[in-house]
Amino acid sequence: MKQTDEVDDLLTRAGARWRADQEAPPEPDLEYMLSGGRKHRRWVPALAAASVAVVAAGVIAVLPNPKSPTADAPASPVASAPASGTPNGGTSRTFAQGNDDLLVKPGDKVQVSGQIVAAPGKTPVFCPQLPVPAIGYPPGKEPAPSCPDEFAVKLNGLDLDKVPGIKTIKGVRVGAAAVTGIWRGGAIDVEEQSAEKQLPYPAQKELECPVPPGGWKSKPSNILSNAVNKFLAAHAAQVDGPIFRYPNGTSRGAPVVILIGIAHGDASVFREAFEKVYQGNYCVVPVLLSRSDTQRVTDALGTAMSNDKTLGIYGAGGAGIYGGRATVSLVAYTPEVKAALTPVGLDLIQVIPQVRPVS
Repeated sequence: MKQTDEVDDLLTRAGARWRADQEAPPEPDLEYMLSGGRKHRRWVPALAAASVAVVAAGVIAVLPNPKSPTADAPASPVASAPASGTPNGGTSRTFAQGNDDLLVKPGDKVQVSGQIVAAPGKTPVFCPQLPVPAIGYPPGKEPAPSCPDEFAVKLNGLDLDKVPGIKTIKGVRVGAAAVTGIWRGGAIDVEEQSAEKQLPYPAQKELECPVPPGGWKSKPSNILSNAVNKFLAAHAAQVDGPIFRYPNGTSRGAPVVILIGIAHGDASVFREAFEKVYQGNYCVVPVLLSRSDTQRVTDALGTAMSNDKTLGIYGAGGAGIYGGRATVSLVAYTPEVKAALTPVGLDLIQVIPQVRPVS
């Protein structure tokens, strides 16, 4: 045997031993590898193109840490799964409706909490936590802080010297505070100011499959098959998903359960048809929006926020793994915004405004 052959053989055996000594990796999370388990389309305004991370010439565009959870979860899934460990019962549900408790009109007492920006010679403004490009500027070359006019709320009478931790960057004073006052449509007449506080947001709760008697068993799944994907695509007007659930963790051999949300129709009829193409663990739980519903709603929201910048909408997206209403992040939920969103379906939308009414 040649010396080079001996070296190759030695390296091959060493590599095999090394691989054998490694811990087995967890099962891959296939949820977002499937078109059906995709993240629902989410819109952000052109000011950021920041929903996409871009690494080029030292530039990275990112989203800031979100403070606003997604929409309310629907009612608990109906009943428990039958002994077969597959689906559960019907589709009855009780979803919260409407957003009128968040509506603000001129003269209402309101509160905001978050970033304050005060440019020289201008009225200080409250600025929502917007998606912005994070660019690797050299030290000292960063631009002065600013807030787009369509998202800025003027704070008439704010005492900047009482804003906790306020600092000056490139001549612009920046800090964070909670401000309470009278809403004047795009402005607040300040009555009180204090340290920043966390405003309440809708509770979020991921959809979960009911545990069948005896627990979930590990079994193979054909969720990646063309037959299943075609079936779910054909039922896009009725269902959402699939969503991958890992009730016993993600270790190798742990059961994987496919969750299907059903928004319309008879669950038992759907199950009967689904079981003709699908093999493996799954459950059916009630959701508000089907795939087609979500696409229609998010498209309409994207059009609204693109066509009318005065609405102050800076983010929108589907409920995803929460099964409730589509979410709309905006400056203030005003009668004008309500009128613009009415054609979309107010019962299908959860607004998350920065300007909140105070009772």
